[in-house]
Amino acid sequence: MDRLRRRNSTGTKDRGQAALEYVGFLPFLLLVALCGIQLGWAAYVVQQAQTAARTAARVEAREPGAGGAAGRAAIREGLRGASTLIDIAKSPDAVTVTVTIPIKSIVPGVGGSSVTRTAVMPNDDPEVTGP
Repeated sequence: MDRLRRRNSTGTKDRGQAALEYVGFLPFLLLVALCGIQLGWAAYVVQQAQTAARTAARVEAREPGAGGAAGRAAIREGLRGASTLIDIAKSPDAVTVTVTIPIKSIVPGVGGSSVTRTAVMPNDDPEVTGP
């Protein structure tokens, strides 16, 4: 029977201590993992906004009126929503497109934010710049 009771060098039992420490540390590990995922998701949304802005500006500079649809098509379907905004401003020299996409929160308790990216392309519209 004494062989079944294992004791450390000080003579006290510590069965289950590692499991208890693991359970106590587990919420912290999960929070760190969620923050890493949130950071990756935010970087992905920034990339999508930049791609949409460049695409919309390029298409709008060549084909007036088609930039908004092209920019929306360049965004991943799950990110296209009513809160995704594409603003197109034209001048005789350039087309400026600003895209705003909300970043949904993965980490509990952290409010969602949005990302805004802008692209400028020279205006190639023949009606504006001439032949």
